[in-house]
Amino acid sequence: MKTFVGIDLGSTTTKAVMMDENEQILGRGITNSRSNYETACSVATEEAKIDARFTLFRREFGAAGELDEQVEEFLAALERSFRLEQFLEQLADLEETCVRLVRGERFEKIGDGVKAALHEVFRRLREEAPALYAPDADRKSDFFRDIAGSRYLAVAEEVGREAGISYDVLLNIYDKSIIAVENRPPSGKLNEKFKNALQRVSKEDSGAATVLGEKAEHALGIELEETYTVGTGYGRVTLPFSKEHIRSEILCHGLGAHMMYPNTRTVLDIGGQDTKGIQVNADGIVENFQMNDRCAAGTGRYLGYIADEMNMGLHELGPMAMKSKKPARINSTCTVFAGAELRDRLALGESREDILAGLHRAIILRSMSILSRSGGVADQLTFTGGVAKNNAAVRELKKLVFENYGEVQINIDPDSIYTGALGASEFARRAAHGRIEGVDA
Repeated sequence: MKTFVGIDLGSTTTKAVMMDENEQILGRGITNSRSNYETACSVATEEAKIDARFTLFRREFGAAGELDEQVEEFLAALERSFRLEQFLEQLADLEETCVRLVRGERFEKIGDGVKAALHEVFRRLREEAPALYAPDADRKSDFFRDIAGSRYLAVAEEVGREAGISYDVLLNIYDKSIIAVENRPPSGKLNEKFKNALQRVSKEDSGAATVLGEKAEHALGIELEETYTVGTGYGRVTLPFSKEHIRSEILCHGLGAHMMYPNTRTVLDIGGQDTKGIQVNADGIVENFQMNDRCAAGTGRYLGYIADEMNMGLHELGPMAMKSKKPARINSTCTVFAGAELRDRLALGESREDILAGLHRAIILRSMSILSRSGGVADQLTFTGGVAKNNAAVRELKKLVFENYGEVQINIDPDSIYTGALGASEFARRAAHGRIEGVDA
């Protein structure tokens, strides 16, 4: 099967979308951009391939009408089993990296003892791993570093105490090794991992598991050929993409929004690094655009800074702002002075809810200025980027658009964070068919 991949290398997250020849999305993938765009690109693309496999499984299972009620349960078990395979693979890599580090470091007389302790730590981690992916398991994160790190620290303390080895030594080895493991591109071998996962799930003695397992095996036989790839986003120039495999963020977001909502004429994208106001025609081709300057005010990065200043999670800002009864009037959205203004207002007794509501309004006011310079707001407006998931930002956008432009349909797709990658994948599909449309912005 021919596939077309779009990769959006953002400043905070990297997204990938895989599309088939019929413009149907097969899979989506996302990861932290870290400081290594090459690894982020590989991880996001692999996650899109994994998601594409599950799409193919669902297509294959569509013929098993009598088993529909059991399909979701089977797929959930298969995904847990596959994630366990991934975890065990990275755990083995982490163990090998830790032991290799010990050989390279000067541990003198305790070298053998440290290696023995590490082997025991990882033996216990492997032993408990299946429980982390049980149906009722409560994982606070799906990132390997978060899962492995919390368990390694707990187990290493116990093993170190038993072996008479300093916990600080084991901690130091982990800290150095996890960076190397985290910044290594994934090994691939997806089909091998899926087959191992299928074997584990298919051991269940039921007719449904047997039938679905056979159909999943058949779907695994479909090759996903990466026919053409297009990169876009903040980090696109850091990858070895040739010029014909790169499109600007403006073009990709404009086309991606058009694909999500064909009647889109205005696009507002608020990402981690910048804010974009884009005007597109009936074919999704960019006609005009404006971006914020180098200042991070009014972007996702600014909200992240506010969250840090208030000792809150980024996802908590919107819900707290929604509780406001009297939004504060914020004088500036300058990131440099945000901390000082926050502390001053809190010291004056203003509530966190009102301050946050005022901050969200100030951010959207700045976005409205960018939209105005790009050509204003036309029906329909599509709001994209990570900030589109912030309900307080959405509320302020709806208010300000109505105040300035009247009744306008505002579209927000649940997968709006993938808009740039979606547009890039469509450019890849068109390029492969020899009909690239538009010019670089």
